[in-house]
Amino acid sequence: MSFFKKLKDRMFKSSSKLDEGLDAIIEEGAVEEEDQVEEPTPEPVAEPEPSPAPIAEDPAPRQADVMPMPEPEPVVKTPTPAPAPQPQPAAAKPGLLGRIMGRSSAPRRALDDDMLEELEELLITADMGVETAMRVTANMAEGRFGKLMTAADIKALLAQEIGRIMEPVAKPMPIYPKKPQVVLVVGVNGSGKTTTIGKLASQFKAAGKSVVIAAGDTFRAAAVEQLQVWGDRAGVPVLTAPEGSDPAALAFDAMTKAEAEGADLLMIDTAGRLQNRADLMEELAKIVRVIRKKDPDAPHNTLLVLDATTGQNALSQVETFQKMADVSGLVMTKLDGTAKGGVLVALADKFGLPIHAIGVGEQIDDLAPFDPEEFAKALTGAE
Repeated sequence: MSFFKKLKDRMFKSSSKLDEGLDAIIEEGAVEEEDQVEEPTPEPVAEPEPSPAPIAEDPAPRQADVMPMPEPEPVVKTPTPAPAPQPQPAAAKPGLLGRIMGRSSAPRRALDDDMLEELEELLITADMGVETAMRVTANMAEGRFGKLMTAADIKALLAQEIGRIMEPVAKPMPIYPKKPQVVLVVGVNGSGKTTTIGKLASQFKAAGKSVVIAAGDTFRAAAVEQLQVWGDRAGVPVLTAPEGSDPAALAFDAMTKAEAEGADLLMIDTAGRLQNRADLMEELAKIVRVIRKKDPDAPHNTLLVLDATTGQNALSQVETFQKMADVSGLVMTKLDGTAKGGVLVALADKFGLPIHAIGVGEQIDDLAPFDPEEFAKALTGAE
């Protein structure tokens, strides 16, 4: 099973699926199509019996010519039996094309103002945001306003517009020749940072890169243990510090060790922090400052891990983390939950940050590079 077949199967477990909503919009205002009326077969018209040829009357007979005629014997007519009803010829079965054409067509609805308004509302409930929803529907209507559309037509158009927005941001995480390349991973509590680091480290290791992980979440023992499990699974060393240690100091020491070992990548985990906690965001800014004392260009990548179930709150997360940590790319997780997925479109439309990967599960192969076309099809239910 391909990753995006898995994505399509797992996305949108909630009842408000976007594709089902599109079907409902079309069916609600579908145009009643007149049944095709078959032309009646003209009944055969009985041809009129030919009139007997006129007989020329002879001149009045002479008396002498008139012979007395004998009385005719009565003739008994035998009744003619009614003709047996002839079997009607069976109607010829239509061929393949005829059967296809004879099927009832899919419901269609005119792409008018009412339909556009319903589409906007549906996209907003899918976490796409007001501005993005309005822009998408306006582009869908351009050159098509008033035309009859099926649900499949609308899904294809919507997937096309979403793909157009997402195409510029679908970029893998860049790999630089600098050793070690420092990758700082940030995000709010429970967004999936630790799991994402483990998956990325495993994939980079499989690609032939030497990777070191720094367990920078020094305040949550479970995070360190979880990261060590992933490190063991991928064969990647995990650097830790005593609980409650300064995460900035751990990041500095990890850079020194990774540099000494000639590692290609150093992935630094950080504690989850809400974007509205100024003290915790300042702590993150301190980690960045300390890293830059070691290497002015570091961190070379700052990945913000977003939980798809947070919806529109992801917009404020990106805005705040970008200011404090200079976010360079996004990873979206938990698209297999109750997420509606549209927030990723809103993020791409508003910020234009690269989307490196998305995840739909806990397994190692449930994190893959972002493919805008496949994502758009999975989101809309388009074939």
